[in-house]
Order: sequence, then C-alpha cells, then structure tokens
Amino acid sequence: MIDLYTAATPNGHKVSIALEEMGLPYRVHALSFDKKEQKTPEFLRINPNGRIPAIVDDGFAVFESGAILLYLAEKTGQLLPTDAKGRSRVIQWLMFQMGGVGPMQGQANVFFRYFPEKLQGAIDRYQHETRRLYAVLDTRLGEAEYLAGDYSIADIATFPWVRVHDWAGVSVDGLPHLQRWLAAIDARPAVQRGLQVPTRPTDEDALVKTAQTMLTR
Repeated sequence: MIDLYTAATPNGHKVSIALEEMGLPYRVHALSFDKKEQKTPEFLRINPNGRIPAIVDDGFAVFESGAILLYLAEKTGQLLPTDAKGRSRVIQWLMFQMGGVGPMQGQANVFFRYFPEKLQGAIDRYQHETRRLYAVLDTRLGEAEYLAGDYSIADIATFPWVRVHDWAGVSVDGLPHLQRWLAAIDARPAVQRGLQVPTRPTDEDALVKTAQTMLTR
C-alpha cells in the first residue's frame, strides 16, 4: 500500500490522478497547511523540502511531483514508453511542465490574486509567459493527440495546472487544440477520481486558503 501525502493543489492532483490511472492501492494523508503539517519533523523525514506531494512505498520515500510520476510509471510499466526516444519525449514534456508551466503559472497566481500590492508589470509578465507556454502546448497538441503522442505522465503533470488557468487570470481562448486536450483528459474517470483526492473544500473560505498556499506547500 502506497502512502500519499497531499493536498488539493495542482501538484497534489498530479499524483492522485496517476495512482488512479495506474490502479495502485494507496492511503491518503491530507496535510493541513493552516497547521503547517508539511513542516513537522515527521513529514520532513519524508520530504526534506517540506512540500507536497510525497509518497512512501514500502518504506521508500519519494518527493517532488515529477520524480513521483516517474517512479510510479517505472514501477508499473504504465504511461511511460520503454524505448529511448519515446521515453525521452515524455520526459521532455514532463520537464516543460515542471520548469515552465508550473512555476510561471504559480507566479501568475501570486501576483494576480494575493500579492499585497498590485504590481501590474509582474502580473503582465507572468500571465503573458504562462499564455506563451500554453501556445507552445497548443501547437504541439495540433500535431498529436497527447503531449508525447500517447497519453502519459506528461499529460497527467500538465493537466491539473492548465485546468485552473482562470485562477491565474490566463485565458485559453484561441487555443483550440489545448481546449480539446483539456476536455478529453477531464472526461477520463480516473482523472475525475484523482481530482477528488483529498476531499476538496466546499466552502469559499477554505477554497481560498488552499489556493493561497499553492506555492508555499
């Protein structure tokens, strides 16, 4: 049984979606940011960086969402090709999300929603860069059904971020291939199950608190 330490954020949803898609049994440990449970000594032994998500598989801890996706794909032989070129293609798009979409959209979230001053230059910079990255995705998805050709951990990594584009004030209008891809992934039953892990806040205040901690988890 895999232990999943998580919260209802895009990075957390990457791993719960992957676990659902791969059919792996897992036990959920929902961490409270308000209580700073991700900073406790117990959790820091699992993830020294004090962030979610993290997993423990038979005593072996894995942190960083991209590393977890790779570990699970290699463990199960699913959602990651075994040939060198196919594997590289998936990893390239996974790294594109990890190094581009997540950080840029995350900064757009902060400056658009939460920063105490309205720094329009910072808002514009991160929103425009996120939109540019979306356009790269749209171009790729005009060539292939999924980012690496077949559905893979690259799609699982990217989808939870792009699906909340409105929260960062970034539109997907005029990006038809990206919209088609969003709808296709959203329709997958395993994805819907993964998005419910952990149980999502139902009141507005709790939802705002979750979003505010997206970059500080």
